[in-house]
Amino acid sequence: MISRDSFLKNGTPIRYAGLIISVLFVLLSGFSVVNKGLNIGFDFTGGYLTEFTTAVAVNDTQMQQKIAATGTKNYVLTAQSAQHFQIKESAEQSMWLQALKQDPTLGLEVISSSYLGSQVGDELLEQGVLALFTAMVAVMLYLAVRFEWRLAIGAVAALFHDIIIVLGLFSWLQLEFNLTVLASLLAIIGYSLNDSIIVGDKVRELLRHDNAAQLTVNNVINNAISSTLTRTLITSGTTLATVGSVWLFAGAPLQGFSVALFAGIVFGTVSSICIAVTLPQLLGLSAENYKLKLDEKSQALMDMP
Repeated sequence: MISRDSFLKNGTPIRYAGLIISVLFVLLSGFSVVNKGLNIGFDFTGGYLTEFTTAVAVNDTQMQQKIAATGTKNYVLTAQSAQHFQIKESAEQSMWLQALKQDPTLGLEVISSSYLGSQVGDELLEQGVLALFTAMVAVMLYLAVRFEWRLAIGAVAALFHDIIIVLGLFSWLQLEFNLTVLASLLAIIGYSLNDSIIVGDKVRELLRHDNAAQLTVNNVINNAISSTLTRTLITSGTTLATVGSVWLFAGAPLQGFSVALFAGIVFGTVSSICIAVTLPQLLGLSAENYKLKLDEKSQALMDMP
């Protein structure tokens, strides 16, 4: 783990190396999304959802084999427990249900069966994307008011970095992208913004000090990161522990949500250090940007003997 003292000594190469690696990850993620696409889930594509139980314990592999033996294709089977299953089909409901009901060794019983039309799925996708877009616009407006434009651009770049990498991860691994994952992206926006604002506020505070002009921006940024590093690591660590618990114990329905949020927190912590304040430095951030500028009349009054 990086300590505050070691970051003060080696912070600059760490930040620049992290920025380069982050740019490479963004490019790879964008390439994956464009070429492989996202594995859009049942929530958006529509189809049949059937939930059923069995009288005996059956593992995933055995149930997959029994369903495949009926000639069923294009489905997703999720095991809620050894005797509780959920199956999603994008096409019309096939004959697997009748075939398995006639299997005396299973004792299959249907709990619920529903159909989500493609039109409803399209509406959900449109509304979800609109919610994501609205959140991004609100964040950018807030940053434009809160920060000087260089720090605002750094925070926005860190935000896009986190979202694109999470999308790239889901594209690369072809994990199901559903409503819970979309909700996690909204949570990642808030988390990324929080981390960037903490570090950005500290940079702004140090640049406003009277002795800021005597220090290089490089040292100011390293000091700002080192002074907030402990808080950042503790916050990220406790949040990761919570999300990790959800990932391990909440089961398949929340797996996509927890994977996306876990990755978003990790990359969001990195981006708040390597992008949110490093990019403004490359754009020419200096103490001059935060000096109070007076109008001519006020300056004349101050210069009076």
